[in-house]
Amino acid sequence: MRLTPRGVAVLVVSVVLVAAAEWAGYPLLRVLGAIGLGALPAAVAVTARAPRVAVSRVVYPDRVERGRPALAKLRVRNVAGRPQPGLSAWDHAGGKTRTVQVRALSEGAEATYRYELPTGTRGPMTVGPLTLQRGDPFGLARNRHPAGGTVTLWVHPRTYPARALIGGFPRHHHDGATTDDSLRGSLDLRDVREYQPGDEIRHLHWKATARTGRLMVRDYADPEQPRFTLLLDTRGDVLPPAGFEEAVDLAASLLAASATAGHHSRLVTSGGVDLATAGGPLAVRQLLDELCRVRQDSGAGQALVPAALSAAAHQGGCLTVVTSGAGSLAGLRARYSALFVLNLASGGVPPVIPGARVLSADSAANAVRRWNEVV
Repeated sequence: MRLTPRGVAVLVVSVVLVAAAEWAGYPLLRVLGAIGLGALPAAVAVTARAPRVAVSRVVYPDRVERGRPALAKLRVRNVAGRPQPGLSAWDHAGGKTRTVQVRALSEGAEATYRYELPTGTRGPMTVGPLTLQRGDPFGLARNRHPAGGTVTLWVHPRTYPARALIGGFPRHHHDGATTDDSLRGSLDLRDVREYQPGDEIRHLHWKATARTGRLMVRDYADPEQPRFTLLLDTRGDVLPPAGFEEAVDLAASLLAASATAGHHSRLVTSGGVDLATAGGPLAVRQLLDELCRVRQDSGAGQALVPAALSAAAHQGGCLTVVTSGAGSLAGLRARYSALFVLNLASGGVPPVIPGARVLSADSAANAVRRWNEVV
């Protein structure tokens, strides 16, 4: 609880008036000063009591694309046995403060307010804590009370409609790389195991069942599972901050398209992030959450290809690199069935990388458009 600037001014003027009245002998100044000094304790007494209201705040959606609207819904209910005067609610989000003027509530009444949250910056954003403020009618004093905790709003990178590229993951009976293309509709037998609820009856292995006395099934796997690996260049000296945001948008567009199509999708960054998913809606959410947290690295002289890719043997599938300029990628070509380099340079001659297809663009939207043309 504290005095407002107006309350401090009233206090100073009142003291001056009382002093002037004592010095000059004017009773009117003494009365005015006494009124001002008496108003301040009254204002403090009015604001000292905390408002007896129940407050809840909901943020929806909890994940939003950068620049898209996200709202907070504030619900205030009077739980006191008497009417409650109006108050102010302050909510903090993204370095900004939203102020909501709550009307006076009668006994048991409820009021709902909605306000927009800032979504212009990518990253997890903390919303809250919420603060209730009560003031006196003359604005001389105020009292603030915390109400409610904090919630996190995930501001994902922007995504553009992209086509999913299918890159096979050759393997043959999990026993090394295959030398021939798999026949259409073929399956690899990985194991013969005990039946589990949900297994297809047509995969029952009757000989093994008769021999063991338990239901046994064949465990098949697709010999060429589509796999998509994206390497995002997070080196701090390669892209400016605005260009890096475009690179993240481009990575989000391609990974979301691949995971939505149900393909194995993997995100790798120069800084060491390595997230492999099996595809599907949950994978889309995991990848966008991880891209939500990705930041440029501060160290100089960092390598583009992290150890997770450079030290691995045959990977299979498609590798796409989002960077600016040329990099040391020749050693990766033999490990993948396809290698794409998306160069987000603003101009100049596109780099020549042996065995890789280089697509240059000045923005994520143009890069996705070029990607859709060639895939």
